[in-house]
Amino acid sequence: MLPHEAKLRAWLRGRFPAIRDTDDLVQEAYARLLQAYATGPIACPRALLFVTARNLALNQLRHRRVERPDGAAEIDALAVADEREGAPEALAQAEDFQLLIRAIEALPERCRQIVTLRKIYGLSQQEIAVRLGISEHTVEAQGGIGLRKCIEYFRRHGYRPKPRP
Repeated sequence: MLPHEAKLRAWLRGRFPAIRDTDDLVQEAYARLLQAYATGPIACPRALLFVTARNLALNQLRHRRVERPDGAAEIDALAVADEREGAPEALAQAEDFQLLIRAIEALPERCRQIVTLRKIYGLSQQEIAVRLGISEHTVEAQGGIGLRKCIEYFRRHGYRPKPRP
């Protein structure tokens, strides 16, 4: 990930000029990437690094906005959201993604591995069984347990899915 550090710092400075200390953001993004890597391989580490850094920057800007309700010359966090979607939708999607990450992180190790490989990386039950050296039945059972625990986590944290158009 070190080859991406200079580009990440430059991107953060350009995209979030109101944030003075990008070093903390980069460090935290690396730490979170390492946590994600501990659960299994990451298909696109560079993309995950940049998305994580963006979410951390948005959280920092939101926190500042709460501290400074007068709105003194700080960047509006909604103005830096992904331009392809409306600002509120982009922020809600980022928050939903963070909730999903926390739900998966809360799973027992075997369930976390299986849910990540199945739902995030799209591997088949057979591929997961071979990769982890377990039976397909175990993959199916542990995957089901993992999904139920994720649903329980969402309910405990007040998540209600938005209806799709």
